Amino acid sequence: MTGFVDSHFHIWRQADLPWLVGPMQPRIFGPYEPIRRDYPVAEYLDDCRPAGVTEAVYVQANWAPARHLEEVEYVSRASDESGFPIAIVAYADMLVDDVRSQLDALAANGRVRGVRMQLHWHENTLYRFASGPDLARDPRLVANIGRLAAYGFSFDLQVFAGQMAGAAELAAACPKVTFVLQHAGMLEDLSPEGIAAWRGGMRLLAAQPNITSKLSGLGTFLRRNDPEHVRFIAEQTLALFGAGRCLFGSNFPIEKLWTTYAELISAHLAAVPEGDRGAVFNETARRVYRLGQ
Repeated sequence: MTGFVDSHFHIWRQADLPWLVGPMQPRIFGPYEPIRRDYPVAEYLDDCRPAGVTEAVYVQANWAPARHLEEVEYVSRASDESGFPIAIVAYADMLVDDVRSQLDALAANGRVRGVRMQLHWHENTLYRFASGPDLARDPRLVANIGRLAAYGFSFDLQVFAGQMAGAAELAAACPKVTFVLQHAGMLEDLSPEGIAAWRGGMRLLAAQPNITSKLSGLGTFLRRNDPEHVRFIAEQTLALFGAGRCLFGSNFPIEKLWTTYAELISAHLAAVPEGDRGAVFNETARRVYRLGQ
């Protein structure tokens, strides 16, 4: 392993993010006063470089949808100045009749490697983001995600356990698209029943060879960096997907609400067997996001 690849981080200006402007809106990760401010690439590099990060992928941070190209431009300028990020996962509206005009615009930027439109829906409104629970089965979305293949774009997939059956069907319908499961399936219910539902859904997803799982955002529902929880998720996910289909992401600065980058990566390193670390912390992300190309 020649260095760590962070496959999921954000940089931002407060003024550009609707959820950081005005009264504090409830968020899935709880109170967020410490990050209601600019988080520039220089601060991110101060956080991550001492931990050995050599490359990183930016994942869209929910700018106003109509400004998704401005977000890409902002991140690209940061990359021009600093060399980070290496690649970008951008937003596109996958529920329009035909997304190709948006994808054409994104493809004009050589750093764009994929798209994320968050599909996660939950009965708990605090955890709800998408407009409905079953968007993965929407014919418009299925058709548009299938179109990503022609651009070489991946799709960052964000769902809860109850949505995983539909997500597996989506991946099966789009076999030429690489899917990157966000936050190892977002296990929010740690009851025996909740864990069983998550594990069953993860098994369905792992059966689709074009889905890779990202070990990221594991502190979201605990609101702390818990090494034992990280170990549990990592062990379960590696057993289902294998190291060649798992990758690490920091979800910074969200996780900065409760931990440091060094503590976060230490917990993940301890959770991943030594023989799997090269894949999880470097090789899988480089392949999936086509880093260096």
